[in-house]
Amino acid sequence: MTETPPTVLFVCVHNAGRSQMAAGLLTHLAEGRVEVRSAGSEPADQLNPAVIEAMAEVGIDITAEQPKLLTTDAVQAADVVITMGCGDTCPIFPGKRYEDWQLDDPAGQGIETVRPIRDEIERRVRDLITRVDERRTWSLMQDAPRPRWE
Repeated sequence: MTETPPTVLFVCVHNAGRSQMAAGLLTHLAEGRVEVRSAGSEPADQLNPAVIEAMAEVGIDITAEQPKLLTTDAVQAADVVITMGCGDTCPIFPGKRYEDWQLDDPAGQGIETVRPIRDEIERRVRDLITRVDERRTWSLMQDAPRPRWE
């Protein structure tokens, strides 16, 4: 049986900083084990340049990314929705796992301030990957469809 990878949606207000770093890190570190999306409740016109620089420092190029508007469809398609300061603008659907990562906002900040935010996001992304892998192992051991993130 071929297992469909779980979908993780990162949401922040402008989709120009935190959620873009999280999406870039998860895409890079999960190596295809997770489908990754990001969006914002009020997307900016472009990514934060300090965020692009901070990601480049760890070998991740996010220059091709653009801020995207959060849609109900994107939330419905996700198994896990991780919010990063968007408050209650994110719709809630049964059967989804929601996490709220309290992180400083890199908007308007220089690279010296953005680096520790990036590093904290990386720590949380690595923990998320561990949890995804544990669920996958459990699912395979049970010879059953992958569990939902309830």
